[in-house]
Amino acid sequence: MTRTRDAATDHPRGHNGGHNEGGPDLIELYRRMATIREAERNCGALFAAGEIPGFIHLSDGQEAVSVGVMASLRADDTIASTHRGHGHALAKGLGLNSFFAELMGKADGACKGRGGSMHVADLSVGMLGANGIVGGGVAKKLKGGDGLAVSFFGDGALAEGIIHEALNIARLKHIPMLFVCENNGWSEFSPTSTQVTFTLEKLAAAYGIPYFGIDGSDVETVAQAAAEIVERIRRDRGPVVFECSTTRIRGHYEGDSQRYRNDPAPPVDPVSIARAKLLDRGVEPGEIETIESNINAIVKSAIDAARQSAAPTIQSALDEVYAPVIAPLIAIP
Repeated sequence: MTRTRDAATDHPRGHNGGHNEGGPDLIELYRRMATIREAERNCGALFAAGEIPGFIHLSDGQEAVSVGVMASLRADDTIASTHRGHGHALAKGLGLNSFFAELMGKADGACKGRGGSMHVADLSVGMLGANGIVGGGVAKKLKGGDGLAVSFFGDGALAEGIIHEALNIARLKHIPMLFVCENNGWSEFSPTSTQVTFTLEKLAAAYGIPYFGIDGSDVETVAQAAAEIVERIRRDRGPVVFECSTTRIRGHYEGDSQRYRNDPAPPVDPVSIARAKLLDRGVEPGEIETIESNINAIVKSAIDAARQSAAPTIQSALDEVYAPVIAPLIAIP
């Protein structure tokens, strides 16, 4: 059940999940989630083997939010991600070859090996980039048209001032922006309940912004709700807050011992939920296994290609950092 509070009427409404009419069916949504899961499974192995430099933050358990939200976006819609942004990037259309090459610091990467895991970006598909700063991807400047901007953030960012500033400005200027909170209950190593004294629903109401809250573990439910919200933003040209309750299956980062964690219930896995729904609807296990086998082969091929990619040259370190020098109009003696 989706909890909804419309800032104009302040009447909570119910919303039933289901098929995203006009959008991808459950098999396609499952394929996208399974691709993210397999890609990140390999990311963990590559990081442990020393083939990915720096830190990585995996999004196991949150795939339904990435895939469900992105299912309604167009290529010209932009997203700003978080430090846990692999799923966002892949769901928005970043290719696996350039994804793995980027994480492995190779010249064929989406950012030519300069960004890595926490700064992977591809403007050609509207992926403005991941961000290592909590709450750092919440604001952006729009270029007009009927496109919209989507900013992802975790519930741990609610204590950051930029959240309040961005909500206020978005409402003041009627910016067509979708604020997506992936609420996994954790602010890095601490329960979010120990960090903030308010809820996102109340915060959105304080700024007069429509709010939708949903179970983020069912990709069909997320996709249908997101489709309705995106249509509303395109029509009304104003901000909306969309909170998805989800699960962080792994630690805050790879190598996190999670000694602070004592969850009483087992993690909710959106990939397993979608798989079970497909089986209940009569999809043959062999068909699902074929999808998964194909995904494994594609991911393996992308990793092999990344390993063969050349490393960036030292000389390229400053490329595209500074604007080209333009000759002065008046000669300086």
